[in-house]
Amino acid sequence: MSTENTEIDKEMDEVTMENTASQEPAVTEELIELSVEEQLANDLANEKDKHLRLFAEFENYKRRTSKERIELFKTANQEVLLAMLPVLDDFDRAIIEIAKSEDETLTKGVELIHEKLKSTLSSKGLEVVDVKIGDAFNADFAEAITQIPAPSPKLKGKIVDVLEKGYKLGEKIIRFPKVVIGQ
Repeated sequence: MSTENTEIDKEMDEVTMENTASQEPAVTEELIELSVEEQLANDLANEKDKHLRLFAEFENYKRRTSKERIELFKTANQEVLLAMLPVLDDFDRAIIEIAKSEDETLTKGVELIHEKLKSTLSSKGLEVVDVKIGDAFNADFAEAITQIPAPSPKLKGKIVDVLEKGYKLGEKIIRFPKVVIGQ
């Protein structure tokens, strides 16, 4: 009986070895397939991440360039408006002198041209910085040219005279008003 058992054991070992040999490639193939699938999944995740980062970077680029373009238009407009300010000042002085004359039609004609120039510049965003005689001096909104003795105690440290109007474009002051302060 022991020889029979030994033979049966040998046959069992042979069958087990055959089964194991035939199963090993299948298991190995499954492991290879899983690792290939995992690798492909990882590659896909990496590519998706790259795509999302690239898309976000492109959106930021578009926002940044559009903001730069708007700033460029503003600064280009600012240079033209700054060049026009002396002309506007000359018109203001001309109106004062022409008003002294007796020629009403000349005065009216110059005033019409002056108003048209002012309205055109204001349509482009130009505004007058509002400072008046008697206002407290604020260095953020006006430039002090000189100080003179105050004509009255009320005007000490305040604006006594406005020599040149100031202008702003949007919220930015492009030319500060030039004022005289009482001391």
